[in-house]
Amino acid sequence: MQFLPDFLERVRAGSPFLSTLIDREADCLNRIDSFDIDVLAAAVADPDMPLARRLRIERRRVALLVALGDLAGAYDLTRVTRTLSDFADHALHRAILQAIEERTPGAEPVGFAAIALGKQGSHELNYSSDIDPILLYDPAILPRREKDSPAEAAVRIGKRAVELLQARDGDGYVLRVDLRLRPSPEATPIALPVDAAVSYYESAALPWERAAFIRARAVAGDVALGRRFLDAIRPFVWRRALDYGAIGEIRDITRRIREHYAQGQAFGPGYDLKRGRGGIREVEFFAQVHQLVHGGRDADLRAPATRDALAALAAGGRIAAEEAALMDAAYTLFRTIEHRLQMVDDRQTHSLPDHGEALDRVARLHGVEDGGALLDLLAPHVAAVGAIYDRLDGAQTSRLPVDPQSLADRLEAMGFASGEQGARRIADWRGGAYPALRSPAARAALEDSLPGLVAGLATAADPHAALMRLDAMLARLPSAINLFRLLEAQPALARLLSTILCHAPTLAEALARRAVLLDALIDARALEPVGSVDELVAEMRERAGDGYERLLDHVRDVVNEKRFMLGVQIVAGTSDPLAVAAGYARVAEAAVRVLAAATVDEFAQRHGHVPGSELIVLALGRLGGGALTHASDLDLIYCFTGDFAAESDGEKPLGAVLYYNRLAQRLTAALSVQTASGPLYEVDTRLRPSGAQGPLVVSLAGFERYQREDAWTWEHMALARARPIVGSATGQAEAAEIIARVLGGDRPPRDIAAEAATMRADMARHKPPSGPLDAKLAPGGLVDLEFAVHVTQLATGRGLAPQLGAAIDVLAGEGLLPDTLRPAHDFLTRLLVTMRLVAPDGQVPSDATQPILAAALGCADWPAALARLDEVRQIVATTWAAIATGEQDGDR
Repeated sequence: MQFLPDFLERVRAGSPFLSTLIDREADCLNRIDSFDIDVLAAAVADPDMPLARRLRIERRRVALLVALGDLAGAYDLTRVTRTLSDFADHALHRAILQAIEERTPGAEPVGFAAIALGKQGSHELNYSSDIDPILLYDPAILPRREKDSPAEAAVRIGKRAVELLQARDGDGYVLRVDLRLRPSPEATPIALPVDAAVSYYESAALPWERAAFIRARAVAGDVALGRRFLDAIRPFVWRRALDYGAIGEIRDITRRIREHYAQGQAFGPGYDLKRGRGGIREVEFFAQVHQLVHGGRDADLRAPATRDALAALAAGGRIAAEEAALMDAAYTLFRTIEHRLQMVDDRQTHSLPDHGEALDRVARLHGVEDGGALLDLLAPHVAAVGAIYDRLDGAQTSRLPVDPQSLADRLEAMGFASGEQGARRIADWRGGAYPALRSPAARAALEDSLPGLVAGLATAADPHAALMRLDAMLARLPSAINLFRLLEAQPALARLLSTILCHAPTLAEALARRAVLLDALIDARALEPVGSVDELVAEMRERAGDGYERLLDHVRDVVNEKRFMLGVQIVAGTSDPLAVAAGYARVAEAAVRVLAAATVDEFAQRHGHVPGSELIVLALGRLGGGALTHASDLDLIYCFTGDFAAESDGEKPLGAVLYYNRLAQRLTAALSVQTASGPLYEVDTRLRPSGAQGPLVVSLAGFERYQREDAWTWEHMALARARPIVGSATGQAEAAEIIARVLGGDRPPRDIAAEAATMRADMARHKPPSGPLDAKLAPGGLVDLEFAVHVTQLATGRGLAPQLGAAIDVLAGEGLLPDTLRPAHDFLTRLLVTMRLVAPDGQVPSDATQPILAAALGCADWPAALARLDEVRQIVATTWAAIATGEQDGDR
């Protein structure tokens, strides 16, 4: 295509980016006769190229052709944004298909969809913009590898698709992808199961989240799946009742934008076309507010594109035709100039240059004389939009009163028992009582986030106690400004923090002790399941080269963060407490493995190794069974292989028995002593041979002899959940064989049921339940269930799995235990794990907390949870009574 010299000169002078593309894509331009073309077809690259490179080349060609057509006046704003959006749809679709093909070659690309929100969803994409999709999958039909769960497969497909689009090389990039518009992005994986997403938008979505779906399209992947999702949530986006909640939130967003981007509010050089007063965002919000008010009853108003919405609102008599015309003209000009800004260097910028030469360059690129002329062109439109938006009713601040008495009255009205005490504490914060609150910026951020935080704290059974937990956290923060800005910008995170402070005293106390745990909440992966033991071991070993003491601190940092976030998953309702219990156990096992290896190496520097010998660590109790709680200690037995009479070969040799006893003491200290990074685990070694009276470590041969000849029934019951977790493969296999032989019957004959019944009765006398919801010690609780399972295991030699659930499945399958016992076990375990967080004293939680506990138990409400608890306890009590009284067969 031949261009007029003055046009090319204007383009080259105004945009280094376009100038480079004109030179690189000369062949592409020479193939084009006019602007009356299908830009996407003209931009097609060699289909034999790798997809990522092909898309990058096509993207730059689209960028060049659209820009030239725009600057030449051949393309209006609608065609520019539509073309850019169509390319984004195409690129995202191809990236998803490629990601699926790479993981499951030949599979039909179904079950994974992308919903475009924002400007892509309304076909209004910027010249240099990111895209804001929500990724959904259908677990029933998603292609996946045999080893992958649907959730794992979906996340990997999503990550790969994003990588294909965002990766940069000499050809540039395809698209920037922002996935933060999905529900609770700080708490959810990047791809969501479609049914769960529908449920969220039906019941839990905030007004602004529903409003985002005004501009939503199914654009990529399994588009039919995406459309079904949008059809399902449509009634919850468009409410027939006036949605003043959404209106208030949108207005509040505008207020916060004006405050946060103060430098870009004043019109002139540096003005922010997007966020500035009277700018693009206010045109969009003006249209959306009216759509939300009236769109539930009038489907004609549901146009996704901003200018289409303005026209529909005017046609329907919802806004004045003059207002619509002014807003339309302003929006068209703002977006056009915004594109000029982004053409200069292909940067996602919205602000006018703040100095003359750069502003003049943008002005000339647009075709006006200089920066002053450009400002004159924009000024009346900015003023008109600002005035129209300001006329919207109800734009009121939601800040808390500063006057102490007014604040106290407000707090008491919200449910605080002593408004005066709360007001004094908030006044301390406002006065900079803590280092994190002493800068003006921090206090300004505090003011913005206070209304939401205090409203959340007011939902607690004791709002003042929740407020004091927040106070303890603030006292330990080195800086608070980023936290407050984050809480203000991400309401879901503010709600999550309030939930922790109000309903999970265990987690709130952890935050008060170590405010650094807040960083874990910010990580978008925080609420994903923790990895495998091997993956956790690798993460904990990252600091192994920095010395033993640094490793101890690092392991504590990792464990405390993982343990905290696992607890948060329960109170946030994102994970099954059974899965969390397994995660707790994997974290603990990884810590034991890492610290055992490091302690052995550190100890050997002075004392060497015992030839032909090694340390074996057995996990028992809840760790052995692979299901810990937040507060569980670790039941461990230390053994060693080889000759007990051997001696170590180090600089200071020790006999094997002394060597391993000192080594085990070091390992226990490594696991339990508090360092600067906090505590780790309490270690309980009383299940070792001869209990507290016996040596800390025995040889594996001595352990076997004790178990075969001297151990009591209760010790064999404990052995039923024993498994080796430290040692070579050979050493662990040897230990496992000993355990299997003993449990299989190589032990003294005893009246197992009678001895167990006596022991359980003694426990009941000396360790009564801590409260009415004590899931362990109450009659029909987990202790009774464990006794029933272990007695049956020992009596029959069947179901000898250390995991209680797996053992019950085998025993029930063979008719040795009732089928109802596995659901009872799962319910009680969920109760135990959750109660450790929300009511560790075993008492009935507050009315406000009861729904959280009921949801964790899989019950519709609190009365249903109590009814199910009674039913479960009856099942367990009946089962245990039958075994304890000898009504079932036993090993006599």
